[in-house]
Amino acid sequence: MGVFSTVLGFFGFGVGVTIGLVIGYFLFIYFQPTDVKHPLIRPIVELDTKSLESMLPEIPHWVKNPDFDRIDWLTKFVEHMWPYLDKAVCKTAKEIAKPIIAENTAKYKIDSVEFETLTLGSLPPVFQGMKVYTTDEQELIMEPSIKWAGNPNITIIVKAFGIKASVQVIDLQVSALPRITLKPLVPSFPCFAKILVSLMEKPHVDFGLKLLGADVMAIPGLYAFVQDMIKTQIANMYLWPKVLEVPIMDPAKAQKKPVGILHVNVVRAVKLMKKDLMGKSDPYVKVKLTEEKLPSKKTSVKRSNLNPEWNEEFKLVVKDPESQALELTVFDWEQVGKHDKMGMNVIPLKDMIPDETKSVTLNLLKSMDSNDPVNEKFRGQLTVELTYNPFKEGDADLDTCDESGTIEKAPDGTPEGGGLLVVIVHEAQDVEGKHHTNPYARIVFMGEERKTKHIKKNRDPRWEEEFQFVCEEPPTNDKMQIEVMSRPPSIGIHSKENLGYVVISLADVISNKRINEKYHLIDSKNGRIQLELQWRTS
Repeated sequence: MGVFSTVLGFFGFGVGVTIGLVIGYFLFIYFQPTDVKHPLIRPIVELDTKSLESMLPEIPHWVKNPDFDRIDWLTKFVEHMWPYLDKAVCKTAKEIAKPIIAENTAKYKIDSVEFETLTLGSLPPVFQGMKVYTTDEQELIMEPSIKWAGNPNITIIVKAFGIKASVQVIDLQVSALPRITLKPLVPSFPCFAKILVSLMEKPHVDFGLKLLGADVMAIPGLYAFVQDMIKTQIANMYLWPKVLEVPIMDPAKAQKKPVGILHVNVVRAVKLMKKDLMGKSDPYVKVKLTEEKLPSKKTSVKRSNLNPEWNEEFKLVVKDPESQALELTVFDWEQVGKHDKMGMNVIPLKDMIPDETKSVTLNLLKSMDSNDPVNEKFRGQLTVELTYNPFKEGDADLDTCDESGTIEKAPDGTPEGGGLLVVIVHEAQDVEGKHHTNPYARIVFMGEERKTKHIKKNRDPRWEEEFQFVCEEPPTNDKMQIEVMSRPPSIGIHSKENLGYVVISLADVISNKRINEKYHLIDSKNGRIQLELQWRTS
């Protein structure tokens, strides 16, 4: 009886479950509740403030302010560059902090302050928008909105009075709206002379601070005090209209234009010092103006001669005769290794009388330090003749040509009936040496030789260097040879190599006033060189 009841109970339970599932499925499929409503879709502009705040807890500036532009591309760029920016910024921060730490450690009698770890973490800042201003001044004004919730690890070890303590900064959060001004805009790279930075509102700075492993910010009242102190100190230093000025270049020098031509005739040197152990020295002279980044011009080398005569002329472009000086340096040429400096001296241009030739004999010095005792030793004398020709009103500045392609006139002092032949060596392509490829260009014309700087290990060198030759008469029947040479490494057994050359007839240059072409190099498989030649007359 007990077994039968058990079987019936089990059977009845099974039937009940089955019937319940069937009825439930039928009700779910064929009956729908009447209190369910479809969601209401509305434009964002119709939502109230609370709804917007729940959907967008942090609204970007480009949404709130129509004059802010989206700069998602900059955020992506910084994201990809962040591993490299992290290292660069940390290295710069250490260099800036080093003298500040050295000054304060002595002041407060601290033994040492060192960075144990310094990294900005893996999370880059986010640029939420940028406002750009246009003004009538030579400046560019930007206001980027920056937010950074980073995970930096900055640990500083402080040693003082025999105690060693570690301070760690973690979980840094920064929100700032800086104004970055690039001014003045100048025609020299990077095209601005200064960076001015100021804050348009007090920044939000939040971070964790651990001292000896303990969270200092957990101390009651300290967190609010530190926050207020940081905001106040930063505001006192950089809140607009106060600015942080970062100089990039001297704007006066960047905007200076040529004002004249200095004619230099290197005449002779006498009683030079003997530099070679065997035989006499092989002197040559380098000529350049101070405050210029152009390569020096060089005379020819006089072999085994301590009283050389050159009588070689050079033309240098002057931008500021009040501050610039002519720098003359005599070297001893060496087949292998560095060329020895035999002596030097300078001539300030402010002492020059315009359009008047001046002959100067200089005592060669070891250095320009007047207190250097080694300058008392006699090193020989150098004689030069100088003529400074300032440009007259209406003379063109020294651009090779303007937008219309017009060639400027030769400066005053150019021989009548003659002119100025200008050679601009732009670049070469596909040049290759047998043992080395350190190319430079060598120009040979009317017995004169000029060279560009050499570029190491480059098959496609770019020089962009200009050379000038004063001609008594138009070189209609003359030719100019330009060679591309490869300079051997300072350590090695190989000599210089000729990578190719080209010979140019100057008749076309004289008739057309200007040519700018690419030439295939002779004795080169695929080498080419781009040259620009101009004929300027007064």
